[in-house]
Amino acid sequence: MLNLEEVKKLVAALEQDLAKAESGSPDVQALKDEVEALRKVLNSSDPRHGWVQEALERIHQRIDAAARTAKVDAFIAGPYIAQIGRILGLS
Repeated sequence: MLNLEEVKKLVAALEQDLAKAESGSPDVQALKDEVEALRKVLNSSDPRHGWVQEALERIHQRIDAAARTAKVDAFIAGPYIAQIGRILGLS
């Protein structure tokens, strides 16, 4: 089962880093949108673990894709990819 408090901390950190990211990039904007959607799910009255897991998987994919195309600083992307993988049990 997902630790929702850990996911909330991850979302807060992502939001801070993404606020500093270069705007105008479709990859970065899509990532911001995914993080915002996950934040809304987490703040809902019934944050279903399945929804949270799906959102984390999409964010993981977006960060990975953005890092590969140099749209997100790899230094920032690497720790998030690892942390999301750990939360999802991928690593």
